[in-house]
Amino acid sequence: MLLLKSGKVHTPEEVRKECDILIDNGKILQIAPNIEMRDAEIIDVSGKIVTPGLIDAHTHVGIYEEAVGEPGADGNEMTDPITPNLRAIDAINPADLAFKDATSAGITALLTGPGSGNIIGGQNIVLKTAGSLIIDERIVRDPAGMKMAMGENPKMVYSGQKKAPSTRMANAALLRESLMKAKDYLRKKEKPKDDNNEVEFDAKSEALIKVLKKEIPIRGHAHRADDIITFIRIKDEFDIDLVIEHGTESHLIADYIAKKGISVVVGPSLSARVKVELKEITFKTPKVLYERGILFAIMTDAPVLPVNSLPLMVGYSIREGLPWEEGLKAVTINAAKICGVADRIGSLQEGKDADIAVFDGDPFTIEGKCVLTIVNGNIVERIDK
Repeated sequence: MLLLKSGKVHTPEEVRKECDILIDNGKILQIAPNIEMRDAEIIDVSGKIVTPGLIDAHTHVGIYEEAVGEPGADGNEMTDPITPNLRAIDAINPADLAFKDATSAGITALLTGPGSGNIIGGQNIVLKTAGSLIIDERIVRDPAGMKMAMGENPKMVYSGQKKAPSTRMANAALLRESLMKAKDYLRKKEKPKDDNNEVEFDAKSEALIKVLKKEIPIRGHAHRADDIITFIRIKDEFDIDLVIEHGTESHLIADYIAKKGISVVVGPSLSARVKVELKEITFKTPKVLYERGILFAIMTDAPVLPVNSLPLMVGYSIREGLPWEEGLKAVTINAAKICGVADRIGSLQEGKDADIAVFDGDPFTIEGKCVLTIVNGNIVERIDK
């Protein structure tokens, strides 16, 4: 049993000053002032900011391992543009150094998965950043989405191989074809069975059934406004769920995104304009999305940016006008909602997983420092002064 005493607790829906948090069996047991519990280990967090463990809602951690190079690059199976049957869990190395970087920054969970080399890259997963070396024991949700990509990346990969897609038209056409094939496969599977209509197993269509049934969303890589709109068009055609990832030009069409009820995971915005798709990149995007009532999160795309830079990505967005509490939500409860795991993580609430970060100073500044990280009720990082 663990008792955090007298912190400034951001749940993040409200702020509770001089508040205690009691943790037992990996869960938050009680949040209240002046909790007394003789058998608990007591940690004084007075003067500190206490938040839910941060969540990075789009990474490739464990799949593109740091300090390993090509042997640890397992994120893009660039031999076939349509690979929905690939699962992130089969490529994650829990020994990736980025997991330690994450906990040092107060990040207790993240979504990781395939890259954007394919139109359909495979299945994402949400997992805890600390715990067992058996990755299956760290899962929060699997699968958590189906990675898909529009724009330059699939074009560049497959035009070099002299095969489709080499245009944006082919990107969309191949995605539609795959969804139509899966839809027909599902229709045949659901028909009454007899000896004459047995359906031959199709691993790709089988994986896409979860998308068609809205069990998981498309996690759609799109920077340009037109690519975002193509994803929305296909979402409407097939009546499926969609989360836009990156959304570099999402602020240019924010009213349309809001009208369509689409969520956006923004970033990584700390980047040079290394390709034409990034020419509108700005840290003002989160503020615009917030003002339009769009559910959004902020991400690092690690290892594109180091995962422990997530708090600074929020800080830059706050500097450009995003309210502080909305910045916190973007890497806690909003991220959890978008990833479909808000029932367990993303806020400090009795009964939820005890994933907690404690900061000495504002976490979204250079000076702010994570001094305590708790995952599933276990202390995984601690700095005592």
